[in-house]
Amino acid sequence: MTPLIAAGLELMLVGMGTVFFFLTLLVLATTVMSRLASRIVPTLDSDANIDLPTDEEVAAISIAVTKYRQSRGDT
Repeated sequence: MTPLIAAGLELMLVGMGTVFFFLTLLVLATTVMSRLASRIVPTLDSDANIDLPTDEEVAAISIAVTKYRQSRGDT
């Protein structure tokens, strides 16, 4: 094997190893941050009281969107 090919293979392995190391580090950091965030911010329960819009609010929003689209020339 020529020295140029050996140097190329060595450079390729070092580069791929570096990328693999940093991607693994990124996955671990993201996992740790996700677990930390889930402990700090509690998740919503399915029984939580969420204020849904009333029928009147939905109608008002629909009318506003329709008028806005008409003013822009959209269909």
